[in-house]
Amino acid sequence: MNPFAHYDTVIVGGGPAGLTAALALTRYRHRTLVVESPAPPRNHASRGVHGMIGLEGATPAEVRARAWAELDAYGLAEHRAAAAEDVTLAADGGFHLTFDDGSAAWGRTVLLATGVVDIHPVDVDGFAACWGRTVIHCPFCVGWENAGRTWGVVADNPAYAATAAGAFSAWSADVIAIAPPGMERAAETRQALRAAGSDLVEGEIVRLHHRAGDLHTVELADGTLLARQTLLWSPPQQQVPLVTRLTTTLGLALNEDGFLTVGADRQTNVPGLYAAGDLTTQWEQGAMNAAGAGAAAADAIHFARTL
Repeated sequence: MNPFAHYDTVIVGGGPAGLTAALALTRYRHRTLVVESPAPPRNHASRGVHGMIGLEGATPAEVRARAWAELDAYGLAEHRAAAAEDVTLAADGGFHLTFDDGSAAWGRTVLLATGVVDIHPVDVDGFAACWGRTVIHCPFCVGWENAGRTWGVVADNPAYAATAAGAFSAWSADVIAIAPPGMERAAETRQALRAAGSDLVEGEIVRLHHRAGDLHTVELADGTLLARQTLLWSPPQQQVPLVTRLTTTLGLALNEDGFLTVGADRQTNVPGLYAAGDLTTQWEQGAMNAAGAGAAAADAIHFARTL
């Protein structure tokens, strides 16, 4: 393999956004490189993808395998199992990319589809075992699989805590909010939740009691035990190291919440550098949204080339 091979587009990330973009660009007859770290992907704990027509219940590994079988049939997309370490502007246009396997590549355009990093609590015993199964971050992704169970919504602000009263009733008739001690307007929020048949419990979660990832009890720092079978817990997120580095070296712009800003064409503030998927949005994450963003980015990349 020529480590300095030239590509029409280099895609960093092989999840729904990156692979959808690769398929669309391939059908536009673009020579494309998809760079994906061999480390377990962010969604490796998922037991199945939901909401994607024709792929209902398929595991992330199955989705990737099927996607590459389709891409390989065209012969224009290349897969490289490596982590992208840097993206720099090339003197003659386009971008130079370097990878942790010692190779490099040039791309006329680059699409960042890296996703983000979930910052899991390191001091909550049992969190890792339950994550992606009975500790969930997206009710629309796996709410069905947790239907009919007792739920707890982990919240750190009163507006979100108040949603426990009704927002998740499609999946559970017994939902409470669990907030850190001292949350503002806690008494007011508790009163409103109780009036709606819910409740607010304040306390620091220290342990999740489970059976092979099947949650049954939440333990708080003061010893309180809450019988809960599912937790809706959206941990903080941060950009992957590459994207963080590029905010300094290339001046990539982030919004006030730390997500990449892109235009309607999915292009960042750096011409020729695009982004699609979870790294651009906090509230529209998920496989379907990411795939749609990847397709939109591919369209924009192709039509920008024709102008």
